Amino acid sequence: NAPGGVISQTRKRSGPLYGALEAGGTKWVCAVGTGPDDIRATARFATTAPGATIAQAIAFFRPHQDALTAMGIGSFGPLDPDPGSPTFGWITDTPKPGWAQTDLAGAMRRALGVPVAFDTDVNAAALGEYQWGAAQRLDSLIYITVGTGLGGGAMVHGRLIHGLLHPEMGHIRVPHDWTADPFPGTCPFHGDCLEGLASGPALEARWGQRGETLPADHPAWELEAQYLAHGLVSMICMLSPQRLILGGGVMLQTHLFPRIRRLVHHVLNGYIRAPALIDGIDTYIVPPALGERAGVLGAMALARVLSPNTTKTQ
Repeated sequence: NAPGGVISQTRKRSGPLYGALEAGGTKWVCAVGTGPDDIRATARFATTAPGATIAQAIAFFRPHQDALTAMGIGSFGPLDPDPGSPTFGWITDTPKPGWAQTDLAGAMRRALGVPVAFDTDVNAAALGEYQWGAAQRLDSLIYITVGTGLGGGAMVHGRLIHGLLHPEMGHIRVPHDWTADPFPGTCPFHGDCLEGLASGPALEARWGQRGETLPADHPAWELEAQYLAHGLVSMICMLSPQRLILGGGVMLQTHLFPRIRRLVHHVLNGYIRAPALIDGIDTYIVPPALGERAGVLGAMALARVLSPNTTKTQ
């Protein structure tokens, strides 16, 4: 068994086999399979130092490498997703201690000898939800994760957004009433950006305990919903997504969803008259249909797009 524990499933299908790696700031999740209904093996383990963590992932994939067609990695960032760049596949100027300038995709490609697709964890999750989850049959969406960090991935016309680098939706500014909330924020770059005010670490730093320990009627949650609603309204106005999918550990507090929907209505104040926002907001702002598997299945979707043996959906 690989480090972290491997779970094998007996249901198997023919066709190309893919490796998937969700490289999160807190944990890594690895999988081998062809899609959500055909996962051959999985493992998860804590994110520690780069060398040790990458070695654990390689050890997991090594027994499968001869069968793999391609591998997809969805990683925390910032990172370089440009295949034409000399630092493609690197985690770049991340604030996570010890991880800046880490060649993640290159290390996996050299060790396993397979093509590697590389993108942000949230872009990967967006692609997974587009392929198999809550955004099927749509051509635009935003996926937001609210957890150790706060980030967003987006698809427009069925293609992931990159451009200059990749979306950094967690670092937009939102209204901050310093009298009602004197908390300065946790972002080492911007202080009170959306991530600095609404991520999991921000909840813990502001209230002195982890979010999952706070009761549903705690004032933390109305404030959390307020910040998230302001951020989502900015994203709605900029990209006009057909669906907003909210995942990550903080959003396991499902009572946040009705609060956020109500406050999105309030902040928009009737300006955007789309039926999805007026009458269908319960199906417009939703949790990931793939649940906690959105990230690793999104990485598998990246590998499928890269493979010449699959239909291109990106």
